[in-house]
Amino acid sequence: MKRYTGIIVMVVLILMPISSFAFPTKKGDKACTDCHKLDKKEAEAIAKKVVPNGAVTDIKVSPIKGLWQIDIDAGEGKRGSIFLDFSKKFVIGQLVPVESLGKQPPARKVDVSKIPLDDAILLGPATATKKVIVFTDPDCPYCRQLHEIMKQVVAKHSDVSFALIMNPLPMHKDSPKKAQTILCTKSVAILDDAFSGKAVPEPAANCTAAAVERSTALARSLEFNGTPTLVRDDGTVLSGFLPEESLLMWIDKKQ
Repeated sequence: MKRYTGIIVMVVLILMPISSFAFPTKKGDKACTDCHKLDKKEAEAIAKKVVPNGAVTDIKVSPIKGLWQIDIDAGEGKRGSIFLDFSKKFVIGQLVPVESLGKQPPARKVDVSKIPLDDAILLGPATATKKVIVFTDPDCPYCRQLHEIMKQVVAKHSDVSFALIMNPLPMHKDSPKKAQTILCTKSVAILDDAFSGKAVPEPAANCTAAAVERSTALARSLEFNGTPTLVRDDGTVLSGFLPEESLLMWIDKKQ
């Protein structure tokens, strides 16, 4: 079974140098821009839908004709590009070289010892020998699916637990307040309610946003820009979610 079964990839920003605002002047590219135009205002409107906090730094014809390349600076040193077809109807997140097809990219690893769990919510037994850290968002639909899978796993396997760290994404405007309540109460039940679409209580008067701010800062420091993101006990990172059987195989380091 493929490693990333069930993952829907929205947009992947590709790191690359950023140049100044100027359309290419090569003869072939000039012919394209004679007929097709994309001004900065249009590009910014489209980019904001993909990277809400991003700023457009360059617009040019991409290496593949028929596509605009829109370079974006998302702040904190994060830069990349999205690609827009000349009809302005379709956005492509990544151009993949043919020679890379069929090759499994090396798994990313982080130092687990640098991930504090003081603000984490535990799903599963504290005595579990296999512990997975999960960065999640109460308004993320893929997190909701993973959450149900994780509950199935811990119900059947007493040796597995999940440490849930709230990472509300900027695109989900109600998520930070929900995460604030969840973290202040350390309540899996309230997180369950959030994932099921039930109303989440407003944070109590003595509940500050400090824990949410620590958790989101931690996610940024690890360059975890999407949810869900899982970290195995050996530091291996998995973005997205897997079906129950595949998730257990990943936890057991069998895939």
